[in-house]
Amino acid sequence: MQQWPDTNHVAEIAAFAAVAEEGSFTKAASILDRDATVLSRRVQSLERRLGVRLLARTTRHVALTEAGAIFLARAQAIVAALNDAQEEASAHGGGEARGTLRLALPATFGRMWIAPSLPEFMAAHPQVRIDASYANQFVDLVAEGFDVAVRLGELADSRLVARRIAPRRRLLCAAPSFLKCHGAPERPEDLARLPCLAFSGLAAHPNWTFGHTNGERVTVRADGPLVSDDAEGLVYAAVQGFGIMLTTDWLVGRELAAGTLVPILDQWLPEDEGAIYAVVPSNRLMPAKTRAFIDWIAQRFSPVAPWRTALGCQ
Repeated sequence: MQQWPDTNHVAEIAAFAAVAEEGSFTKAASILDRDATVLSRRVQSLERRLGVRLLARTTRHVALTEAGAIFLARAQAIVAALNDAQEEASAHGGGEARGTLRLALPATFGRMWIAPSLPEFMAAHPQVRIDASYANQFVDLVAEGFDVAVRLGELADSRLVARRIAPRRRLLCAAPSFLKCHGAPERPEDLARLPCLAFSGLAAHPNWTFGHTNGERVTVRADGPLVSDDAEGLVYAAVQGFGIMLTTDWLVGRELAAGTLVPILDQWLPEDEGAIYAVVPSNRLMPAKTRAFIDWIAQRFSPVAPWRTALGCQ
């Protein structure tokens, strides 16, 4: 097992190196902003611990002994390594973004709206290496060592620090061909007689709950030709006219813009509006790489998210 040096030992080595390089306790004290007597005590303590004299002292001059000359080379390397380590660590906090950035991204949303633009972030921050995991399950950021997670919907874990980066709107939609064949529903209760495409990943599946702008609330049971835990598969079926889909604007923004899907029951808002968040374990002493990514993704989705830009939203 590696032994870590005592902080007093490090201070002693730094004092010895400064005195040896300057040839004077007074000059070394000025550089280190310490009293010369403090440096003298530290050098003496180092000599006692090593059991050998490192410096030959006179009233006017300080010279290295043979052992001191040998030890100085090592001491200078130690001090230089510590300075480098401090600079690198500080760069992670408030300086240049660098190091490995571990991202936990929602599978479908991440592939659609983050992955295509991620090279833009990489080009702007060449010292950052991305380790991205795409999955629909929530991860434990601390236990699994992730720097940032992007999460959709409501946030339940109050221990985490979240930044809202974009709104998210739930809606019902269907293909024009479906509405031409079956007619458009006028109330949520009409969904009970119409084929629906159900996402089994919803916590309330198979129930869909809606609230009207007038305060009325209705819950219906969704049923139809396709149930899936893959939202993209349901979009393909909806575009082909196989049923009505309860979804989010980011998932079908392109289809709505193209007119291959159209919104229905606009006055009835599905529950679980939520939003899109960038989540970190803590905002205390946040590394520069983490801060850079959160600022980048927030700017990417502001002032209007890309899936809403195509719809002409403000």
